[in-house]
Amino acid sequence: MTEHVAVVGGAGAVGTLYADAFAAVGRTVSVIDPATESGSDVRRPDARTSATLGAADVVILAVPESVALAAVPVLATVAAQAVVVDTLSVKSGMAEAVARSTLAAAVGLNPMYAPSLGMDGRPTAAVVYRDGARVDAVLDVVAARGPVVRVSATDHDRVVASTQALTHAAILAFGTALGELGVDPEVAAALGPPPFATATALLARVANGTPEVYADVQQGNPYAGEARSALGRAVATVDASCRDIAAFTALLDEARAALGPELTSASTRCAHLFDLLRTAPPRETNQEDPS
Repeated sequence: MTEHVAVVGGAGAVGTLYADAFAAVGRTVSVIDPATESGSDVRRPDARTSATLGAADVVILAVPESVALAAVPVLATVAAQAVVVDTLSVKSGMAEAVARSTLAAAVGLNPMYAPSLGMDGRPTAAVVYRDGARVDAVLDVVAARGPVVRVSATDHDRVVASTQALTHAAILAFGTALGELGVDPEVAAALGPPPFATATALLARVANGTPEVYADVQQGNPYAGEARSALGRAVATVDASCRDIAAFTALLDEARAALGPELTSASTRCAHLFDLLRTAPPRETNQEDPS
């Protein structure tokens, strides 16, 4: 029997990403999205939406956290045997909601890239809240397109606070400082070395993003504040170490140690990026989610 997948919020960028992925492997996909009149609010489903959810083997929640959390007890009733899949950027709250529920199975996915970039070859974090017969089948569909990294909800949120919240905060702080210095952007772009070109490219991507999406990375993650505080302390350490070569050398050693065994591959990746900066023509991109 062909699995039936219901994608709540399926008209959005993330919902479309997963609807297309499951349809591509032969699953029957139904989109539930009040924005396009294809179904009612999952928190208060009407008869048609309840029937769609009840017939689903997999229910994917490509919706904001408040909606996803409120949907859990509803789905425990109307989709009691389905695997419930969230796509939230923070997993602790969903883990608690699932623990309090009677859901048969639940797993959280977090695509670590903007949907506009596509799924192929890109990593996805997976948090199995409650295992079940179809959980592996869901993960297999995603793993066929790119690496799936399984982590706990707590580890997910701690890592994402570093890979997204810290990274975005550092990029935005760079942009704010750059603006305060008042350097002519065109002159800076013409003279800037590769690290500057890379930093400004990242700044353009983040600053052109959807404010609500990037704010959610900072506001929703319980470890994001800790990451920003660490960034503030680090900038102060850089400032203090500039007065003494021994202290600055120690700073470089400490920063390098943060990469651990990834140092060599990161160095190679940087060299490749700098080569691309020299040879690749710019292209326009549309971005809705953090990457």
